[in-house]
Amino acid sequence: MSKIKCECGHVNPEGTVLCEACGKPVEGNQFIDGNDNKKLLNMRYDGSARRSQIHQKSIIDKIWSFFSSVKVGVWLIVLALIASIFGTILPQEQFIPQDAVSRDPAIFYEETYGIFGLMYYQLGFHHMYSSVWFITLIALIGISLVIASLDRFVPLYRALKNQKPKKHKKFLSRQRLYSESPDVTDADVDKLVKSLRKSRYKITEENGHILAEKGRFSRWGPYVNHIGLIIILIAAILRTTPLMFTEEYMWVREGETRSIPGTDNQYYIENQDFIMETYDEEEGQESEAEGPLDEEEIASNFQTDVVIYEAQNADVVGAEPDLEPILEESIQMNNPAKFDRYTLYQQGFQQDEFDSMTFYIHENADEDEESLGSFTIDLTNPESVYELDNGFEVELTNYYPDYVMTEEGEPASETNFPRNPAFVVTVYPPGSDEGEVSFLGIGMNIDATGENQYNVAIDDVEFRDVSGITVSSDRTLPLFFAGAMIFMVGVIQGMYWQHRRIWINKQTDDTLLLASHTNKNWYGVKRDIEKAIEDTNVTMVEDQQELDE
Repeated sequence: MSKIKCECGHVNPEGTVLCEACGKPVEGNQFIDGNDNKKLLNMRYDGSARRSQIHQKSIIDKIWSFFSSVKVGVWLIVLALIASIFGTILPQEQFIPQDAVSRDPAIFYEETYGIFGLMYYQLGFHHMYSSVWFITLIALIGISLVIASLDRFVPLYRALKNQKPKKHKKFLSRQRLYSESPDVTDADVDKLVKSLRKSRYKITEENGHILAEKGRFSRWGPYVNHIGLIIILIAAILRTTPLMFTEEYMWVREGETRSIPGTDNQYYIENQDFIMETYDEEEGQESEAEGPLDEEEIASNFQTDVVIYEAQNADVVGAEPDLEPILEESIQMNNPAKFDRYTLYQQGFQQDEFDSMTFYIHENADEDEESLGSFTIDLTNPESVYELDNGFEVELTNYYPDYVMTEEGEPASETNFPRNPAFVVTVYPPGSDEGEVSFLGIGMNIDATGENQYNVAIDDVEFRDVSGITVSSDRTLPLFFAGAMIFMVGVIQGMYWQHRRIWINKQTDDTLLLASHTNKNWYGVKRDIEKAIEDTNVTMVEDQQELDE
């Protein structure tokens, strides 16, 4: 960067508008009126040179200049807002029904929202906020904030740190508040300075020239805001990593104890009971629902009573977990269970899911269908072979928890949940090695060969409720909170305080030049000056902007 030497001898970097030492205008300063002698100075960043405004630019300088532009930052934010709007038109994949996720989300979006839903899925809007391009957009906003802040903070800090009480007359006369007072005595100046000290101004004196200043810290408010926003953006990016944020969905059946996903088998959950209560409008009372809701019933409460266990030997491979209860809680829609760094939410439910089915065997020729023996299949954890007391043996050849018939005419299971169970069983009579194959299901009992001597029929069915629990672990919340608090500090810092400066320069002919500048609240600084010059011969400053208007 080339240098610009002022007449006072100070060498300024290229791009400097006001000399860093004496304040004399150098170049490119913006004015308010057309009178050359009364043009008000542009005091932005105290006229210091900003890197983004140098004339000779390398590739790095061009990149710096691009991201330091406020317009670029605003456009990046606008693009992020537009993308966020698109992400809210249809629900994100994590908020669609879990059975749709287990099958194919694309089918759900197309069946529910038509061709628009399919396009929405194919364009990747179903996981908008975790997509690479959206995270990149957030990162670019953060880069813009960092570069724009450094581009302005560094020159402003340097200018305010090195400012001198003695200023060039052109600098003083072209401030908004300015006055000239002839024949001012030292006693008047001492009284003026003493009064400013009482108003909590910091006084800096150099060779009879005085700078009174207060509220400088308020100038850093916008940059504190930027720090808070940068922390929030970092937290948003970290939230896409499994290390900082996990969210898993699990089904827990009544009476079941299973490992909580995302905890590395350290924690387990037991579903003691699922309760759904309905509201009776006529009686004004709540009652527990028995079975699925009717159209006229209004649900008032979804609740899962759980016990959380911690495995004491979670690190031992192959060992049965030694579970110790650490929390007993009732999870409701707006009352999650919290432990360690995890939060459990009541997210869904399924009533009357098949739990177990009991079958009995009888001879086809038996008109009274006398049972020759029975066996019970646990639909969550079925056995492969069932041996009956009377010598019959039943082999579970195939099991379809959620039975459907494919287009090719073959049986299959749509999900792994026992919603429409069907079985292929082979019955071996006592002392026989030849089995009889039957296909069993709800309302189905098919003899595969048509020559079976024995028939297998449903004797009893047990049902249970299933709770859908969302397991969330968010380590970014402290970062979001810290960023929000820092942002609010910056807002308060810049809103309720002002940076006020008053220059008092005495000329060789005993004329006193008084000038002042503030970043806002000009009425406040005029009131301070008016109070300070009471009982002195110092002339009250005039607002030169008001005079121009």
